[in-house]
Amino acid sequence: MSAADEQRAVDALTQIGATTAVMQLDQIAQQAAAGQWSYTHFLGRLLEPEIEARRQRVVETSLRFAGLPWTKRLSDFDFCFQPSIDRTLIEELATGRYLHEGRNIVFLGPPGVGKTHLAIALGLLCAEMGHRLLFLSALELARRMNTAFAQNRLPHYLKMLTTPRLLIIDEVGYLGLDAQQASMLFQVICCRYEKQGATIITSNKAFADWGHVFAGDAVMASAALDRLLHRATVINIKGDSYRLKEKRQAGLFAGSVALESTKGSHTQKSK
Repeated sequence: MSAADEQRAVDALTQIGATTAVMQLDQIAQQAAAGQWSYTHFLGRLLEPEIEARRQRVVETSLRFAGLPWTKRLSDFDFCFQPSIDRTLIEELATGRYLHEGRNIVFLGPPGVGKTHLAIALGLLCAEMGHRLLFLSALELARRMNTAFAQNRLPHYLKMLTTPRLLIIDEVGYLGLDAQQASMLFQVICCRYEKQGATIITSNKAFADWGHVFAGDAVMASAALDRLLHRATVINIKGDSYRLKEKRQAGLFAGSVALESTKGSHTQKSK
């Protein structure tokens, strides 16, 4: 490649923002000349790192927006410690098909059994697929919605919550909501349902107790569950706490601590 040809290629690549291809151009051009590559093979090899760099930038942008509290992956999850979980089902969810179908996932179970770990792991996979997501605890969601309501921005904030391909609401039911917060959570569920956006929820409360989650309003709880479970996979984890397991291994507990798990087993409900 002559200097003039190379400069034209650099200018063209720069104009379309292919900065990674610009950096790789000289090296790949030399390899192409040595290997007598076809033009199409040369072009493909030149654009491969550019495409990967752009994909990585999309992932990084998604993760900055997501608000995930930790990095947790499915490969780190101890399925042997929680045999009540159908690993095949989790691996199917990891394909991301539920995102395109607008299906919800609800993880139920006592504290420490891995609900948040699995939710975060699926969130990371969502970002790596190039989708936007948002992670919020139920308490933080209520706080932000209270602020939006006080600033007369609640409709705008509700609309913003429908934008991500995936919304993760963690620890629903751990702390009680007042009537206004319960109403706003109901609105979030309704908005996501209408837009067919996938939502992951973790909760330590059985569905029969969700009246308490919605400030004692059983009618609102029933309406919320009707929408949430219409297209949903429900996974009920019955087992011991990972955190208590670690404490026992460290010698802080002499014996095992039995925890009552949420009644029922994981089910899958299809539209």
